[in-house]
Amino acid sequence: CELAYRWFCPPDGQVLDPFAGGSVRGVVAALLGRKYWGCDLRPEQVAANEEQAATICPDAELQWACGDSMDLIEAQAPAADFIFSCPPYGDLEQYSDDPRDLSTMEYHTFVGAYRRIILRACAKLKQNRFACFVVGDFRDPKTGNYRNFVGDMVESFRQCGLGLYNEAILVTCVGSLPIRVG
Repeated sequence: CELAYRWFCPPDGQVLDPFAGGSVRGVVAALLGRKYWGCDLRPEQVAANEEQAATICPDAELQWACGDSMDLIEAQAPAADFIFSCPPYGDLEQYSDDPRDLSTMEYHTFVGAYRRIILRACAKLKQNRFACFVVGDFRDPKTGNYRNFVGDMVESFRQCGLGLYNEAILVTCVGSLPIRVG
């Protein structure tokens, strides 16, 4: 999060997060001098984000909107210098029973809704700016095959006129050595 902001969002820039299911992206933006607007469907998540931010950075320019990104990005989100998010991974984890929640949808419906949200977010992106989504692939529970979520995400941004500029792969430790060292 910190590297992405430092590398791709200008100082005092505006971050737009269409899937703000946690406070970290907003808090880090604030601590680095960026403004932040995030949207989440669940009121309890927005309340938790605001409570954590009030404790860590009480004077920050952070805003969490509660509602459906499909509607609120167009209506409320400011023009953005950087789009940064970690979206739901389809039905890998279900966050609520709300039918508007992407995590409740079949994969093909999820991708369609996901693309419409990305389109609305990209319409808010200023010229010559970047978007970054933290994603990984996941398996179809029925077949065990990969869904190609990363490819679908890249194609979603291409359909909005953005190109794939770069990718980063986070490599985590394998095995129990980090646990045993302590």
